[in-house]
Amino acid sequence: MTLKPSARDALEWIKSSYSTDDGPSCVEVAASPGTLHVRDSKDREGPQLAFTPGAWAAFVTYASKH
Repeated sequence: MTLKPSARDALEWIKSSYSTDDGPSCVEVAASPGTLHVRDSKDREGPQLAFTPGAWAAFVTYASKH
């Protein structure tokens, strides 16, 4: 999914509490109706991943077990 600049700017991004300003793992998420967006906070204009709520829940469940 590619967002137009105006749609990208309209999202409210939240940085992961596990991310630090000096570490390599900086992730931000933003929710919109029916979609959860994920991006690298150090490359805010770069690519994003977009998940349905069900796919995101399945990913988080899987990741928490591994």
